Amino acid sequence: MKQGVLTPGRVRLLLHHGTPCFRGFGRRTGEERRKSVRGCIVNQDLSALNLIIVKKGENDLPGLTDTEKLRMRGPKRLQKSLLYNQVCKKASKAPKIQRLVTPLTLQRKRARIADKKKRVAKDAAEYQKLLASRLKEQRECRSESLAKKRTLKLPNGVRFQGSAIGFRLDDSDALSL
Repeated sequence: MKQGVLTPGRVRLLLHHGTPCFRGFGRRTGEERRKSVRGCIVNQDLSALNLIIVKKGENDLPGLTDTEKLRMRGPKRLQKSLLYNQVCKKASKAPKIQRLVTPLTLQRKRARIADKKKRVAKDAAEYQKLLASRLKEQRECRSESLAKKRTLKLPNGVRFQGSAIGFRLDDSDALSL
């Protein structure tokens, strides 16, 4: 929503770097672009509005200014958390702490590492199972192919078993050959 555009819908305006609703990064200096901008008239088609209370009136607004809600999460940086909690830090020669380490963050880290170890162990067991089944299939396939190579069938039903030394007749009908 752009201030000064008195329409409830969208309008295409010629904007340059520095004006609201237009980030002019990666543009030449002074370059203007035509951008689609929504007007500042509030209409019933809006589902939510982001507002800031500038001046507090005489009466409280129920559910908005009558109760004070705490922030869900505090700042992560130590300096900001000290400012947030209004604690003054005395000057020291110790190095500046960038992140505030609490027992809760350490617990979360331990839980994350434990989950990762469990997942890795489970995946490794699953892979070993798959590998064993594949090797078993490969052995069976190889033994079948070797058996086929060893046993040779002729059209009239006579079977020869081949080896490196020679051939041996299996059938009693082989004498007729």
